[in-house]
Amino acid sequence: MDIFCSEEHDLIRRTVRDFAEKEIKPLAQELDEKAEFSIELTRKMGEIGLFGMVVDPEYGGHGFDTLSYIIAVEELARVDSSQAATVAAHNSLGIGPIYSFGSEEQKKKYLPLLCTGEALWGFGLTEPDAGSDSRGTRTKAMVENGEWVINGSKIFITNASTPITRGSTVQVVTGMKDGQKDFSAILVEQNTPGFKAVSMHDKMMWRASNTSELYFDDCRVPEENLLGQVGQGSRIMLHTLDSGRLSIAAMGLGLAQGAFEMALNYSKERKQFGKPIAHFQSIGFKLADMATKMELARNLLYKACWLKDHKKPFAKEAAMSKLYCSEIAKEVADEAVQIHGGYGLMKAYPIERFYRDQRLLQIGEGTSEIQRLVITRHLGIL
Repeated sequence: MDIFCSEEHDLIRRTVRDFAEKEIKPLAQELDEKAEFSIELTRKMGEIGLFGMVVDPEYGGHGFDTLSYIIAVEELARVDSSQAATVAAHNSLGIGPIYSFGSEEQKKKYLPLLCTGEALWGFGLTEPDAGSDSRGTRTKAMVENGEWVINGSKIFITNASTPITRGSTVQVVTGMKDGQKDFSAILVEQNTPGFKAVSMHDKMMWRASNTSELYFDDCRVPEENLLGQVGQGSRIMLHTLDSGRLSIAAMGLGLAQGAFEMALNYSKERKQFGKPIAHFQSIGFKLADMATKMELARNLLYKACWLKDHKKPFAKEAAMSKLYCSEIAKEVADEAVQIHGGYGLMKAYPIERFYRDQRLLQIGEGTSEIQRLVITRHLGIL
């Protein structure tokens, strides 16, 4: 495939692409129209090993490298962003913090089930007044009689209110230190008294993916549900987002690939003025630019994965990948609609769904503006 991929990576690509074409593609439009989360597809994705891909087999995972996981997300997004979002959010944001910062007891308690596709886990960071400013978190927790008592709310949390959701990792304020809020991360299981997870509806995009609001009203969880140490919450969440950016980048790249292929195929079939529109320079140049952008995006993303897998700093490249892949997803999807003409605006053509789905990519897990801020800091400007 390219300089970063081995035969194993190519096999994973073929396997996931075949699964997405056969199992997801026939259902994608109907699930989007109904805004319906599919437990069945989630379990099937678990059966072929798409959950816990980078987790050590000791905890029920599959022990793959980062690039293998990113290729899997890319291939899912090539067909349907909703299912890709379920996999990406659960692996990076759900499993990630527990695997990286959990105690041995927490890992053994949660990870084996979360790696099967039989259960999902949310990542409770965003709040109504704390989006790009994660330190604006207001949800609070205090220890009382050996329990954390949590009060507050979260919003736009993926996978947090499905019938198979087991719980969420939640950032909370646990005190003040040197005049600044002290943040911690706490594991909150579903159906805990005082905790309510509510699904959000009427979304423009990712309509078959679950998005939730979380409410905590004197919610009590055991003191040992603290993830990491008191005061580590912000570090845990931001570390998780570094890896999560790679999966959002993969979604952008996969969506762009799918949109490009639709436009390419359509341009070969659609005839105007007596010949396929692909033969017109104005269309051919659009396709050439789209292919070039995807090649650049793939090389940048795979390099970031290579850095991560080789234990080298990758935060800057992750931000660059997330920024560029999400931006080219927008550009490629827009040009693909243009090539389809009026038909591209009709729900009968999947490109209409792709055009909607790409819009979240410049917002979720850090806006494009925040990615640029992260990059400038790595350049020593801010």
